[in-house]
Amino acid sequence: MYCKVLFIMTDHEHLKTLTDIRNIMDRSSRFRALSGLSGVSAGIIGLVGAYIAHSWIGDYYDRWNMRGGYDDYDFAGLRGNLIVLGFVVMAAAFLSGFLFTYRKAKQNNLPVWDHTAKKVLVNCAIPFLTGGVFILALIYNNVTQIIAPCCLIFYGLALVNGSKYTLQDVRYLGITEIALGLINMFFLRKGIIFWAIGFGFCHIIYGALMWWKYERKGSLQT
Repeated sequence: MYCKVLFIMTDHEHLKTLTDIRNIMDRSSRFRALSGLSGVSAGIIGLVGAYIAHSWIGDYYDRWNMRGGYDDYDFAGLRGNLIVLGFVVMAAAFLSGFLFTYRKAKQNNLPVWDHTAKKVLVNCAIPFLTGGVFILALIYNNVTQIIAPCCLIFYGLALVNGSKYTLQDVRYLGITEIALGLINMFFLRKGIIFWAIGFGFCHIIYGALMWWKYERKGSLQT
């Protein structure tokens, strides 16, 4: 009887040891320095960018109504301004995300740049850069109606692809972005609204949840 109990306890200890080893390996293979506050900041920047774009487009159509028709020069100016705004918003979002992630890494003694971070970057970059070239081709051929949904779809694919090497919660954000992009394909004139939802509100909600789950003081998640 004693030997049987000892054998069961030993099996239980072995199982616990294997579980601990698996958890350690999982942590070491995932980039865990990503900060929830980076998502919040990116969302706020996205909302500001969507508001500015909405204002510019509204002013453009006001001028359209005043002159009673289309003006090629005015449209080219609007398109150029929107492209520049998109790059500025993207750069600001990445910069704020890096700063918050860097701060979290330093506070928790986590590496900011290691082999896992490189895997995240490469896996995100493949669909992200593919989407960027695809969108540039759309702009070059004046096919502007589907730019907004394509941005959401390719960005979502980048998040899903990179989620294999970081927090699994990133996968759900990516799937949400893809779904919003596909829905936007059926409502092409509502691109700014879907941008505000996808790049703005979704990032803020995701970032707040990640901060609450992983970073707030006393959180049991690691």
